[in-house]
Amino acid sequence: MLSYSVLQLATVTASLLSNVQSAPLTFPLEQRGVSFDYQNEKVRGVNLGGWFVLEPWITPSIFSDWASSATVVDEYTYCQTLGKSEASSRLTNHWNTWITQDDFNQIAAAGLNHVRIPIGYWAVAPLDGDPYVQGQLPILDNAIGWARSAGLKVMLDLHGAPGSQNGFDNSGRYGPVDWQQGSTVSQTITAIQNLAQRYSSDTDVVSTIELLNEPLGSSLSLSGINTFYQSGYQTVTSASSNYATTIHDAFQDFSTYWNGKLNAASGDSNVILDTHQYQVFSPSQVAMSPSAHVSAACALGPQLAGTDKWTIVGEWTGAQTDCAKWLNGLGKGARYDGTFPGSSYVGSCAGKDVGTVSGLSTDDQNNIASFIDAQLDAYEQHTGWIFWAWKTESAPEWHMQDLLAAGLFPQPLTSRKYPGQCA
Repeated sequence: MLSYSVLQLATVTASLLSNVQSAPLTFPLEQRGVSFDYQNEKVRGVNLGGWFVLEPWITPSIFSDWASSATVVDEYTYCQTLGKSEASSRLTNHWNTWITQDDFNQIAAAGLNHVRIPIGYWAVAPLDGDPYVQGQLPILDNAIGWARSAGLKVMLDLHGAPGSQNGFDNSGRYGPVDWQQGSTVSQTITAIQNLAQRYSSDTDVVSTIELLNEPLGSSLSLSGINTFYQSGYQTVTSASSNYATTIHDAFQDFSTYWNGKLNAASGDSNVILDTHQYQVFSPSQVAMSPSAHVSAACALGPQLAGTDKWTIVGEWTGAQTDCAKWLNGLGKGARYDGTFPGSSYVGSCAGKDVGTVSGLSTDDQNNIASFIDAQLDAYEQHTGWIFWAWKTESAPEWHMQDLLAAGLFPQPLTSRKYPGQCA
């Protein structure tokens, strides 16, 4: 696609205007901006998790060869163990089949308006010596086209940074948090720059870029994260002023910590704050009653509404347990049934760990539907939400495609089986 500098555009426009009698203009002379109205419209979206960044719990079949040994636990060790040729062959097949144009069409038909697409730094700025393989970008290019034809906006989300920004398997590499060491931050900026420049002519679809998913603030320098966000913001807006820039809350209090940072008052425009809200990753959370889960979700609504920038809940789920197979890491158990270290038994994971939504008990289904309704009511008190995830192989509480088919996710999205829970 063609791109022009401001000076070039001015020259072209002047030439067109001088010939307006013979060649009437067929396009509006107005400044382009972010292609989604984040100020007045609600983000209603879904994450395409497990596609370009592997997570064992989303696609257990990819990791089944190492189920007993637990020696391959993330994309890094997957590629390292298989070698580049075999890893490339297997992953190319996965990339071409896990999400297709039909998924985008289904997402749009459900009334959603956004997809968040996680991508690792290794896809856009690979480092010498890394075992990761490439080939994701041509398929991501296709995805942008699929989103355009379906009428969806795309949030591109840098999900993994060099050194790992959180030590989670979803960063690409499970283990130490070594981001901010050496040149890892500058390498991350390079990845953001490459991503932003690649799609700078596609901002009709790619409305925002998330600088980094879930940097673990408790293990990192927060001032360093702030500096990185400022640099990333400049990098994204330099590629195109039509992008919004999304920052994650780094697990700090989203309702207070980020106020006054990267906002209009400080001269920064089109910034989205992303907070992730799960209620399953501590023993106390999985021990909560269904009504307590609903109350906790509803309490988030006024906090979201009180932030000084557009704020979305960019990851959340229908799950009230951590039973999904390998959710806590390959080979690791669950807090809910007491098989995860440091936890105690709350209930059985039977039927919740693998299977389909239709295989859940009636009580579980009703509780999930109620919990989803409450979260929708709460999160739409500000800019909106993006559910995690569109599909999984066998984690029913997390599988939006399946939740929709079973009637547990409302259709239309504004309807409620359990209205007024957050009143």
